[in-house]
Amino acid sequence: MPKTVILVSIAHLREQDLSRLPNLVKACQKGQTVTLKPTFPCVTCPIQANMTTGKLPNKHGIVGNGLYYRDKHFLEMWTGDNSVIETHQIWDVLEHSQQEIESAVWMPLHSKFCEADYVCTPAPIHNPDGSETLWCWSRPESLYGMLRDKYGDFPLMNWWGPMSNIVSDTWSVDSAIYLAQTQRPSFFYIYLPHTDYESQKFGPDSPQMMASLDKYNALIGKLVDEMTAVYGEENLVWLFAGEYSIVPVDHVTYPNRILRDAGLLKTISEASVPNPHVHHVPGMPQKELTGKEELIDFANTPAFAAADHQFSHVYLQDRSPENVTKVAQLFEGKEGFDDVVYGDRLTDFGLNHERTGDLVLVSAPNSWQAYYYWLDDANAPSFAHTVDIHRKPGYDPCELFFDPTIHGIPTNASLIKGSHGAPAVEENQKTVLAASENVTSETELADVDVFEIVMKAYGFDSY
Repeated sequence: MPKTVILVSIAHLREQDLSRLPNLVKACQKGQTVTLKPTFPCVTCPIQANMTTGKLPNKHGIVGNGLYYRDKHFLEMWTGDNSVIETHQIWDVLEHSQQEIESAVWMPLHSKFCEADYVCTPAPIHNPDGSETLWCWSRPESLYGMLRDKYGDFPLMNWWGPMSNIVSDTWSVDSAIYLAQTQRPSFFYIYLPHTDYESQKFGPDSPQMMASLDKYNALIGKLVDEMTAVYGEENLVWLFAGEYSIVPVDHVTYPNRILRDAGLLKTISEASVPNPHVHHVPGMPQKELTGKEELIDFANTPAFAAADHQFSHVYLQDRSPENVTKVAQLFEGKEGFDDVVYGDRLTDFGLNHERTGDLVLVSAPNSWQAYYYWLDDANAPSFAHTVDIHRKPGYDPCELFFDPTIHGIPTNASLIKGSHGAPAVEENQKTVLAASENVTSETELADVDVFEIVMKAYGFDSY
């Protein structure tokens, strides 16, 4: 009978953090800890896809936390539909194996509609009046109702935004334990993101981050103890994988404003857009439009940048090599940018995919890229001061803050003290894999190697 593998994907985890996580270390004391090198782009969605498919973005198609559909002129940030992943994942292999191993996928991105036997992932319902109802998509469909009755609604407001804290990860752990107790799936993939937030707000080595690790230690201890009680220590394989490492930042760039200054970014009035699908988050302001608010005109703009932590995909209307080179020159050698990747060099990063931008901007380690495109705050879109992860044309870490003077999200990018996403060149940009048994003879692995480790734990040599 195969062992049960529990893969815990932790957003920000470094080797130096293990000293504050003795419960994790104890769970892996008979195994090993190795350096884990995240593959560029070093952000949530691509890395989760790397680990669960064993392939790079040029094969699975997840090139960032947002995907731009050129034919629809539509940028979708943080999509949850599993169909965007273009190759099989761990649970697909397990499901279709002769052993028919049951799997549980708990809270990662892109898991809605995946083929795992048990799934729970945040999926708030957007009501016609613009309000949101807390909900999770689950398989079986009745599962979330059972979990809600036992633990209350999944606390989405604690998963992301100015109220984010460990309460959401506690819900995830408690509900995963309950599933193990009642259904005993033989594979778990559990996503715990909260270590990410304190590091971005205050810095990866801040007192707040250290306090967060102390809380995580207790939570991991509970997870390990309860899962061991269900399966037995000898039947468990623990894999704790850091997704990326957050580094200190003291600088920010605005690629869309650079494009706009060059005459390459066009906007339209937000008031002219019918049915903008505004989703009202309880407690956040609903702005009345003045007619000055601007949106990027995706259908007609010559260029725009989908900013994503420490990189951006820049999409061009004129995709000729001459124009790509011309636009690249706007950023090459400029403060805050370490590299501009385009042409044949995209292959070097496994980014030769139709969803990839015509060029990819890479931040210097101490810098990050903000999505802002307006030149005057009077022209900021209605979503600028709200938590609105889907409408914003890029990632906005300022959603972790709340400005009581405006009763909303600030647009002061200098607040951010930590970021990630640039290629993991330096040791402080790498993360760690801790396992409860020996899984490799190497001292350093890549994130794509996690897939093979799981496969071998179930005795699969080919898949």
